[in-house]
Amino acid sequence: MTLKYKVLVSQGTPLVGGIAMGLSFVIVSLITFFLSKFLSREAIGIIITATIILIFGIIDDWRELSISAKFLIQIVATSLLVFFGIRTQIVYIGNLLNLVITFIWILAITNAFNHLDVIDGLAAGCAMVTSFAFFVIGLLNGDIKIIILSLVLASATLSCFIYNFPPAKIYMGNSGSHFLGFTLAAIALIISYAPMERKIALLSPLLILGFPIFDTAFLILMRMIKARSIFKKSDDHLALRFLRLGYSKNKALLLMLILSLFFSLSGVVLSQISNTFGIIIIILVALVSLAITKKMSTVTING
Repeated sequence: MTLKYKVLVSQGTPLVGGIAMGLSFVIVSLITFFLSKFLSREAIGIIITATIILIFGIIDDWRELSISAKFLIQIVATSLLVFFGIRTQIVYIGNLLNLVITFIWILAITNAFNHLDVIDGLAAGCAMVTSFAFFVIGLLNGDIKIIILSLVLASATLSCFIYNFPPAKIYMGNSGSHFLGFTLAAIALIISYAPMERKIALLSPLLILGFPIFDTAFLILMRMIKARSIFKKSDDHLALRFLRLGYSKNKALLLMLILSLFFSLSGVVLSQISNTFGIIIIILVALVSLAITKKMSTVTING
């Protein structure tokens, strides 16, 4: 959970979920790539930079870093990703704008997962759904590196989810949430979503990772309306609003994971259909998002 820790324990619950997930992903990915002989420059880049994020996340859990320090570490890790050739490849917008979009994308998704980690099982469950969506696209494209990275990450996340399910026996901490967000954002950048004639499919990663994006956008909007700092911790998160409505933790978690599945499935479908039907999917997702925003913005919160 996103609290201030002096040791790797929060409220009597060990903060080892992130360490376990990260180490599992790195070790199993390396072994699998070497044995299959599919190790690529991009895969090496993701494994190395995800390890950096994990290490500094552990330090953050032990002795909370400042917001500026966290962003600096994420910027350095993203710069290394670019060095390994991982960035957006949007035609006609030029290298500079592609680099800007890459940095915004990685930083946004990394911190979106950190904001998502407010109730037991949510960040891990959402990452599991998203990883599986990338795995499906990897299968459809016959892309071995995506299949390996996404399947290994989904498996590692499932192990954490089992023990992080309410009532949690372990927490993933900032090390886990930042690691998940960064790794998923990086994997999204190395996937080929569609040929040039189906430009609408370029929005697929926005939908597959649409739930953490929507959750963060909702949080920022609510805080701006109330003239609160977007960095200040409070109980106005979407998940906590479900609890305020009287839902149990398990039911709130289930509803949030259903929403995550809706966004991810929409993204997978978008990658496979024509521009016309793709526009219909985008409109549907936008309408659902607006309906949730309207409903949940009326929930009274504290703080």
